[in-house]
Amino acid sequence: MRSGALSPAPSSLSWSSGSFTYDGEEFVEVTLDLHDDDTVILRSVEPASASATNGHEAGSSSMTTPCSSRSPSIRRTPSNRLLQLSQELKAEAVARARQFSHELKAEFKRFSKSRSKGSGRTTPVSGNGEASSGIESALAARAARRQRAMIDRSRSGAQIALRGLRFISNSKANAWSEVETKFHALANDGYLCRSNFPECIGMTESREFALELFDTLSRRRRLKVEKICKEELHEIWSQITDESFDSRLQIFFDMVDKNADGRITEAEVKEIIMLSASANKLSRLKEQAEEYAALIMEELDPEGLGYIEVWQLETLLLQRDTYLSYSQALSYTSQALSQNLAGLRKRNPFRNLGRKMAYYLEENWKRLWVIALWICIMAGLFTWKFFQYKMRYEFRVMGYCLTTAKGAAETLKFNMALILLPVCRNTMTWLRSTRAAYILPFDDNINFHKTIGGAIVVGVILHAGNHLSCDFPRLLSSSDAMYAPMGHDFGEVKPTYLDLVRGPVGVTGVIMVICMAVAFTLATRWFRRSVVKLPKPFDRLTGFNAFWYSHHLLVLVYVLLIIHGQFLYLIHHWYLKTTWMYLAVPVSLYAGERVLRALRSRHYSVQIRKVAIYPGNVLSLHMSKPHAFRYQSGQYMFVQCPAVSPFEWHPFSITSAPDDDYLSIHIRQLGDWTRELKRIFAEACEPSVAGKSGLLGADETTKKGLPKLLIDGPYGAPAQDYKKYDVLLLVGLGIGATPFISILKDLLNNMVKMEEQDEAKENQYRRLDHHLEHVDLATLMRIMSSKRTFKTASAYFYWVTREQGSFDWFKGIMNEVADLDRRGVIEMHNYLTSVYEEGDARSALITMLQALNHAKNGVDIVSGTRVRTHFARPNWKKVFSRACSRHPYAKIGVFYCGAPVLAQELKRLCYEFNQKGTTKFEFHKEHY
Repeated sequence: MRSGALSPAPSSLSWSSGSFTYDGEEFVEVTLDLHDDDTVILRSVEPASASATNGHEAGSSSMTTPCSSRSPSIRRTPSNRLLQLSQELKAEAVARARQFSHELKAEFKRFSKSRSKGSGRTTPVSGNGEASSGIESALAARAARRQRAMIDRSRSGAQIALRGLRFISNSKANAWSEVETKFHALANDGYLCRSNFPECIGMTESREFALELFDTLSRRRRLKVEKICKEELHEIWSQITDESFDSRLQIFFDMVDKNADGRITEAEVKEIIMLSASANKLSRLKEQAEEYAALIMEELDPEGLGYIEVWQLETLLLQRDTYLSYSQALSYTSQALSQNLAGLRKRNPFRNLGRKMAYYLEENWKRLWVIALWICIMAGLFTWKFFQYKMRYEFRVMGYCLTTAKGAAETLKFNMALILLPVCRNTMTWLRSTRAAYILPFDDNINFHKTIGGAIVVGVILHAGNHLSCDFPRLLSSSDAMYAPMGHDFGEVKPTYLDLVRGPVGVTGVIMVICMAVAFTLATRWFRRSVVKLPKPFDRLTGFNAFWYSHHLLVLVYVLLIIHGQFLYLIHHWYLKTTWMYLAVPVSLYAGERVLRALRSRHYSVQIRKVAIYPGNVLSLHMSKPHAFRYQSGQYMFVQCPAVSPFEWHPFSITSAPDDDYLSIHIRQLGDWTRELKRIFAEACEPSVAGKSGLLGADETTKKGLPKLLIDGPYGAPAQDYKKYDVLLLVGLGIGATPFISILKDLLNNMVKMEEQDEAKENQYRRLDHHLEHVDLATLMRIMSSKRTFKTASAYFYWVTREQGSFDWFKGIMNEVADLDRRGVIEMHNYLTSVYEEGDARSALITMLQALNHAKNGVDIVSGTRVRTHFARPNWKKVFSRACSRHPYAKIGVFYCGAPVLAQELKRLCYEFNQKGTTKFEFHKEHY
């Protein structure tokens, strides 16, 4: 290596790399200018002189292994390093010189054409001074932009603003040890194949991205190989886990820059967009990659040079937070100011326990007193019958087996009657609107129904078990003298065990036990949710259909129960046979509701107005709204399709607002009934025309006949009580967003109505001020007594889903809310969990593009709406902290619909923040 001469320009330093000949290979001399602003300009590329040193030949034999011969940074002698550097400089210099020549000619042609179009004549390329000055001005403008970008970076602090571009999410100290272990498991003869690289570094879910990363880092070493050794893998691992942002940015830039010329063209931007979209399962983004590539070039290349450089990519990252000004979260640094600091102080264990108990009682007092009353009633009935039969003669023969069986029988009669009340949905819906809602936990009606079912199982075991295994054998083994007083109960002749079982009491009892065992088993989560996988044909025992039809066996159970109660061995007077007394009112009420459903469903005739099938197997149905159908947001209704099944009714949340002139529901294909419903509508509907959402469409002009639908409802749900809260926090997972869509629309409608009412009241007060002497007392009292119908001031909607196509389900509604909500009452957040979290290199370009497109066009590239889509899962603790800082002393209703796992986390966070803050959270879970 020899030093070159100084450049004439005072602001730059010229440096030359000498060259030599090795193994007959000719090298070149490269002269570069290093400017004060760190730019490098190629001055000349000339053949090397013959006097170049040959002292480097001695080191050529030092390369001993194939692995070290490929990697320039592993076990190199000085001669080898010099040789490698010379080869790299030669290849890069020749490539840069050729590229620069081609681009210079292209720039001259482009400027010549633009000038000729503007002047109406053709100008030759050679000697075109105006074109040359145009290039110089464009380059000068870009240099000025780069200088400003460097100043902006120094001001903002790149270590804070540029938190992204992580290639590996695993930050554990022993991460390399895990990679090394995988290398030994996957390597063959000490080498790891390129195809196994993603699995080795833990990027199996984004395989294409990992392979591109492998090729990029290989291209950096001027290699193109299909396998690497452990030393090379460690070198790659060190680069992709480098904490330096500049290093990670350069790797990302090199991934885009396929020809390694230091410039990124529009075609290369398009290719990396498609690669990022594939890694994050965003199929629609791939279809629009060309459009978004042009958007990036328009933003970063205003000079029109046709390429961008690494500093421009860095600038876009720096400005991302500026672009993301929409839906920005409030700073969490001030959240402690809005919280009760007294709640953060340490307390002794007894005070902490006291606070926990007080909070538990405050949250669960409705459930506790109902359960306590129920247990007390059962205990009283059991004790009453236990001691009643203990005073009878039969106790001497059959002992405590008889008293236990009879005590359990009395609780069974009570529970068999009570279990029907929580599923009398019309009654429950009506009671929600009465004062009973203040003391009864109607949100837990299904849970109470299941709890009673568990008590019935215990009662059956005690009753039937004691009869069959204890008191019957003791009766048969008794002496004739002991049996004689019971002859009027069991017959003059002592019966056999078979006689007792095959009698009316025994037969009805055995059949009831079998029917209840089948119904209760198929109602468990494992069978109802098809968690248990059975081979054919036993797979029909799982799913909702099995639950639905097996539950109707209980109709037979109630008939047998009444018969069973009329043929008791030890009771002979009709007024002492109380089974029918327990069942009369609940059975009549439940039967009346079923008859009402049948009659009302015929009265509620609906016509299908619109049908759409969205990605994710979601069927959207818009139907006419019956005149007498009145409902509240958050409620649900039952739907029957006779073409699928003439008996099955399935509940679905209503997604239209009460003020809409139609009813809408969204049905996701999860079971056999929904699968068949989708198939029937898919066959009956015509394909939608291009440009409309959904895969199928139907309206009044559809020629093909649509399936008939019957509806029944509406029925009450926890979400319908949203108006009682100052602030709403609505959380939906996947199709669990359906109960809250209607609430969002209704909330806006009510806000508009309340504004109108407030304006009207202000006008009335103004008139009162001017004509106070003519106002009567009735008018004054009417104005003063008018109250607000609800107290909700703002709402936060968090929708978490796994598929990009899910956003099509409610795209129109989200855009409508965004357009109408001019006061910022509703804040919507979409979360797509299939995309890697913000800061990951696999989603970095998508994040930048998302921010840029929303700033330019006001549309999110992922959801296609005005609502920003966040990536990965929400940080729920920050969500609650934000609500506390924004709404101190407020009462926030947290409504959730989705998987039970997240419900536990949200409930826990409600408890934690209620303990330490002035904001109070109340949690409600939707059952579906």
